[in-house]
Amino acid sequence: MDRFSFLNAAHTAFFADLYDQYLVNPDSVEPSWRSFFQGFDFANEFGASPVEGLALSANGQDCSVVTDKLQKEFNVLKLIDAYRTRGHLFTKTNPVRERRSYSPDLKIENFGLSNADLDIVFDAAKVVNLNPSSLRDIIKHLDNVYCQHIGVEYMYIRDPKVIDWIQRRLDINDNLPNFNSDQKKRILKKLNEAVSFENFLHTKYVGQKRFSLEGIESAIPALDFLIEAAADKGVEQFVMGMAHRGRLNVLANVFGKPTQDIFSEFDGKDYDDDALFDGDVKYHLGLTADRQTQNGKKININLAPNPSHLETVGAVIEGIARAKQDKYYPEDFSKVLPIAVHGDAAVAGQGIVYEIIQMAKLDGYKTNGTIHVVFNNQVGFTTNYLDARSSTYCTDIAKVTLSPVLHVNADDAEAVVHAMLFALEYRMEFKQDVFIDLLGYRKYGHNEGDEPRFTQPKLYKTISKHKNPRDLYAEQLKAEGAIDGNYVKGLEDEYKASLEENLENSRKKDLTVISPFMQDEWKGFEQVEAEGMLQKYETKVSKEIIDAVAKTVTELPSDKKFISKITKLIGDRKTMVETDKLDWAMGEMLAYGSLLTEGYDVRISGQDVERGTFSHRHAVVKVEDSEEEVILLNHVPNKKGNFSVYNSHLSEYGVLGFEYGYALANPNALTIWEAQFGDFSNGAQIMIDQYISAAEDKWNNQNGLVMLLPHGYENQGAEHSSARMERYLQLCANHNMYVADCTTPANFFHLLRRQMVTKFRKPLVVMTPKSLLRHPEAVSALSEFTEGQFQEVIDDANVNPSDVKTLVFCTGKFYYDLKAEREANGRKDVAFVRLEQLFPLPVEQMKAIIAKYPNADDYVWAQEEPRNMGAYGYMLMYFNEVKFRVASPKAYSAPAAGSYVRSKKRHAAAIAMVFDKTLFQ
Repeated sequence: MDRFSFLNAAHTAFFADLYDQYLVNPDSVEPSWRSFFQGFDFANEFGASPVEGLALSANGQDCSVVTDKLQKEFNVLKLIDAYRTRGHLFTKTNPVRERRSYSPDLKIENFGLSNADLDIVFDAAKVVNLNPSSLRDIIKHLDNVYCQHIGVEYMYIRDPKVIDWIQRRLDINDNLPNFNSDQKKRILKKLNEAVSFENFLHTKYVGQKRFSLEGIESAIPALDFLIEAAADKGVEQFVMGMAHRGRLNVLANVFGKPTQDIFSEFDGKDYDDDALFDGDVKYHLGLTADRQTQNGKKININLAPNPSHLETVGAVIEGIARAKQDKYYPEDFSKVLPIAVHGDAAVAGQGIVYEIIQMAKLDGYKTNGTIHVVFNNQVGFTTNYLDARSSTYCTDIAKVTLSPVLHVNADDAEAVVHAMLFALEYRMEFKQDVFIDLLGYRKYGHNEGDEPRFTQPKLYKTISKHKNPRDLYAEQLKAEGAIDGNYVKGLEDEYKASLEENLENSRKKDLTVISPFMQDEWKGFEQVEAEGMLQKYETKVSKEIIDAVAKTVTELPSDKKFISKITKLIGDRKTMVETDKLDWAMGEMLAYGSLLTEGYDVRISGQDVERGTFSHRHAVVKVEDSEEEVILLNHVPNKKGNFSVYNSHLSEYGVLGFEYGYALANPNALTIWEAQFGDFSNGAQIMIDQYISAAEDKWNNQNGLVMLLPHGYENQGAEHSSARMERYLQLCANHNMYVADCTTPANFFHLLRRQMVTKFRKPLVVMTPKSLLRHPEAVSALSEFTEGQFQEVIDDANVNPSDVKTLVFCTGKFYYDLKAEREANGRKDVAFVRLEQLFPLPVEQMKAIIAKYPNADDYVWAQEEPRNMGAYGYMLMYFNEVKFRVASPKAYSAPAAGSYVRSKKRHAAAIAMVFDKTLFQ
């Protein structure tokens, strides 16, 4: 029997479909077919014909005819696959530059075809959802779909269903826009607003920085259509982040910010707020607004405030979106849509983008898909795109999560809107990220006072002669007969008249009004200064609640088997309750559990937080055989809040930004980020500097984020000792945040609860312990949780004040080291005062304690950190009641020595200095 006889009964379209499936995923076809196609590819590459044996087939037709026809069907399939895979390289997407050339190109000769084949009808056309068509028509279709003003990258996606969906969607109307007359006029209207707004500012505020949108004005109708269409698909809230480029235009023409407020900001007026607020430049401010769509849907839109540090806001908006999803739509995350607007240089160059992208599918951080839009100016500040990245596209980061990318010519407004609507449909269908690379230009330099011809003279010569997208689109609509010659002038005159009126009204006001961001989430909260932060707040919990929580976290489910160490650990916790000696982990669990009974949510994330870096927390325990997760705190009786704990990926910057955003959107959630070691937080320094320490001052945004930073000198070397408390203390001013370093589980309990029970929110930075987690003296009695409150300062209860000559102030774990030394030496003339809260500094309490020691004449600030680190410099600046003698290691460039012996020696010397004033390093 002929070994190719199985081909006799098959139609070539069947081969085409099967071969196309093989090209996408070889493993998806039956093994014998896979072998056949592999042989075909091999023969194609090396010149032999794998269908040579078809000589006896095709109903007696000449074997060479059948063989040639079948091979050409396969060649057409290869051509189709090439367009799908590489067509984006040959698009008309660059409005001001010739595209780079790529080889091989899509000429049919590269696929074993020729002009003689152009009018031959091929069944392979069915693969692109056409009827059997001539090669000429197939190429025309492919060229329209893949090589016009929209280039699509998607063939790296590994799910055949997703690829099939994309291909079917692209094949509709040859992937060309098909808007009706009203939609076209709306596009033109929004384009006119975008262009006219920039022209107005350029003439009224000559030379002022505004970071104009000019060159990418088509983003305005695209965002407008996106919001309208998303609302129709059930989206109710939008969370958007973007840098300064085009921000004012988006605020005015998408978010509806009153332009008279924008003009007031341009005029540099002072703010109508009091001294609690210093403000920021106009192109960093955020806004929350309610909008009613054309179809009557009420939606909430948010543009997060951002610093100049590009891409930082991307992490924040993901956290905001997730908080809203958890709070309002836990069953359907798709109702909140994050939109991240990037710059081309930033999305390719900033490492935080990778950190954020890697969150997209993680349980603790996913938001069911973000629409990423790149405002691609083809230049950074002054840097050409060829110097700004090694990758072909600035959006190649999308391949990390196998997200499709649409590269669009920003001059073609309809194509831009069309691509945006595709992105929306993809996100809603697959709940995954999607990227739009909006390829345009920047009309001026980095800002309006900059000279771009210094660095790109040729490009800017072209740009200076280039028509804006509104005028290009108006010409298109005139040619189509959709508008007449006066239509655009009417739009422009009307819009500019409204701007003139708003400018005049703005200049009648003396002060600038700053609209609050996400004000609805913050109803009932108030801002306070340092005096309010230092007040005492009720943080104790009833014995009944403490007992219930303690019982819950000290009992494992009896029907599940755990490893022996977990069984012992939970059993030890039960013993702690029975002996009335609760350790750090128990104090922490009681804080979380008690808050859950009061209706507060608790969310903890960071590296290894489920267990804890130092194996103390065990908020999640695993069943031995199945690794089923058991979270004991989820079983607290009468729990009204939600408890969530997530191990993060190995990121500080991105995850801290996410948690900041989460806390910003849900002030009734105790939101905690824990560093693996305290000094690892410096990987997130931009978030700390630009948001956590300064956001209330710049943008009037409160935030209750808690940062837990393991800190303490235990001879572990330079990188595992210090949380760099000096850096946080340097950032402290007025009323911006709390900084604490607790020494007892109960005080830590009260500190965490204080974050929630107040009617204000401040970031809380806590130097948390390592060795104290298991220190026999770092325990608290149950009564300390049911009574008392947070103690900013803890006096020494083990001395007679009149006997004390040396009064020592210290923080954290160093207290226990000093106490042990005092006991070893039998000294009764030295007292230790623990400063549990460093900022705001409890000066009056410290003064009162000093007054209790009438015979003290030696005042010491003791720290285990080098003298140029820790809190010593801060104390010199802010506490002048007494003159401190410092007891510490001398100044060093690294926080600690790498040698165990040397580290212990330095530590012992610092302790000795406390007890002997003649010693000084």
